[in-house]
Amino acid sequence: MTESAQVVFTPSGRRHTVNVGTSVLDAAREAGVDLDSVCGGRGICGRCQIEVGSAPGIAGKGLSDPGSTETEYEGKRPLRADRRLGCAAQIVSDVVIEVPPDSQVHRQVVRKRPEVSNIPVDPVVRLYYVEVDPSKIEEPAGEQERLFASLARERGLDRLSFDLHVTSLLPGVLEAGERAVTVAIHDGSQVTAVWPGFRDRAWGIAFDIGSTTIAGHLCDLTSGDVLASAGVMNPQIRFGEDLMSRVSYVMLNKDGAQRLTSTVRQALDEMVRDLVAEAGGDRSDVLEVAVVGNPIMHHLFLGFDPTPLGVAPFTLATDQAIRVNASTVGITANEGARLYVLPCIAGHVGADAAAAILSEGPQMGASVQLLVDVGTNAEIVLGSRDRLLAASSPTGPAFEGAQISGGQRAAPGAIERVRIDPTSLEPKYKVIGCDLWSDEVGFSDQAPAVTGICGSGIIEVIAELFLAGAIAPDGSIRPGDNPRLVPEERTTSYVLHDRPIHITQKDVRAIQLAKAALYAGCRLLMDELGVDSVDEIRLAGAFGSNIDTKYAMVIGLIPDCDLDRVSAAGNAAGTGAMMALLSTAARREIERVVRDVHKVETALAPRFQEHFIEAMGLPHTTQPFTKLASVVDLPVAPSPEHANRRRKARR
Repeated sequence: MTESAQVVFTPSGRRHTVNVGTSVLDAAREAGVDLDSVCGGRGICGRCQIEVGSAPGIAGKGLSDPGSTETEYEGKRPLRADRRLGCAAQIVSDVVIEVPPDSQVHRQVVRKRPEVSNIPVDPVVRLYYVEVDPSKIEEPAGEQERLFASLARERGLDRLSFDLHVTSLLPGVLEAGERAVTVAIHDGSQVTAVWPGFRDRAWGIAFDIGSTTIAGHLCDLTSGDVLASAGVMNPQIRFGEDLMSRVSYVMLNKDGAQRLTSTVRQALDEMVRDLVAEAGGDRSDVLEVAVVGNPIMHHLFLGFDPTPLGVAPFTLATDQAIRVNASTVGITANEGARLYVLPCIAGHVGADAAAAILSEGPQMGASVQLLVDVGTNAEIVLGSRDRLLAASSPTGPAFEGAQISGGQRAAPGAIERVRIDPTSLEPKYKVIGCDLWSDEVGFSDQAPAVTGICGSGIIEVIAELFLAGAIAPDGSIRPGDNPRLVPEERTTSYVLHDRPIHITQKDVRAIQLAKAALYAGCRLLMDELGVDSVDEIRLAGAFGSNIDTKYAMVIGLIPDCDLDRVSAAGNAAGTGAMMALLSTAARREIERVVRDVHKVETALAPRFQEHFIEAMGLPHTTQPFTKLASVVDLPVAPSPEHANRRRKARR
């Protein structure tokens, strides 16, 4: 028999029994303990550092001796002498594992809030209250048949089908003396629920499953009112912070896909519980659920193998809309509740992008709109009512704080706004959790301790340094005699905060690579559409909605455009999910639109690399960004002649 050992995790206090030889990281995943890991257990990131603790009755070293992964570790986060790497250390006997604060997956500030004005309400589920004729011995008819007759007579509803559980409930519902009932009918054809007497409560939930956060909105299907909203971190993070790490986990672990699927399904089921409790209802009140997500989240939630999405040609299991019982995916609601999952567009452009199209409606106007959901894999839609194109671009995790020396996700204590005096280079900043700037009275008393810098702060500090002349157009930090500019290795860094948080040359390069990838994807779609400019830019998603649009353009994250036509779209995917939840017409619309979207695969496009290289400059190596230059004093704005020379040289 395989030997087993008990592991106790602190500070959570969770206990779990594992086979001897199990890594601490795998044990944490099995126990549901949030032990951070960006690299998916490859011994690279150093985020899974743990310490061995003690408890009564547990003695011995508990862990294997350090191997080469730890002794030769040279990752970004230094490995302290009293710590071990959770991905490398194996459990050999009973042990207490302390997960220090810097190794925990902290609760993120969930900023996904719906913009719900003017959503048409045409729900797929409707309630009907009818009187059912009593049974007569001279005219024998079953309970279902008599209910059917009442619905046909009173409401003009015929050709109905009944869920099996509804038929089984009817004898109990249609008790002697109580012949009035309320039924729920799905899509005008299927009776999915029945209650005795009058009932007017019909609820639905729209979920946006992001790789980092999950947002849920409980809605009244009749009025369209949002009754409760909630956001949680996606618990799949403990299996890998980025999407490809999770695909790798599936590839490397026999039961990996099943574990990731059950984890996200459990999270949604718990959110259903919390949302209905907040609204003062019951799970049985939930009759409809709508879900969106990027292709990998879509596949993992539905139980599809995501590994084909990790390699060319990035094949989807299906790009069609999904309609099944909610219980099929582990959601506990009314027994007849249905699940609707919006269609995907392409292998890296998912149901969340389809929902964003539904929300923003680029297919309805004459102007050319660029819709961008900024994330580790940016989803881009470009076009108008004449034609729509879509693509994805691999920006990586830099915008979410990864690959940045002082970077972190958006959580209390993270620097999110930065302003720099162009002469002295002295900064002021805002941190999440406080509305004051660092130079305002009361900041030190009200603000949480600075713990790092998140994506919006990283963009702003680089843009401010560029506008101040401290960063050159090629992205190099210029040395100088200013105390904020300090030598670091063979380059220069900017001291933003004495924690210390330095903006290093590697940090700038990481942002340049990420923004160049996104811009190149946008430019590729513009080439395909045959336009040199766009009329409007909408930045969607939790991160995109919190970027200052001016600074996004200063670093060249997005193409040149009139700044007053660049705006945040909020959680466009979540809004689109609610539209699909509340409107049958919206479902028909997006299913029609998605069929006509032209997909562009950036990985196969010959000009993507050319656009990528040219986009490394700030704001761009060859494009003059004249509209931006008209409102912002750019240090260098390449002339059209210079741009043409650079293009010809590269060709």
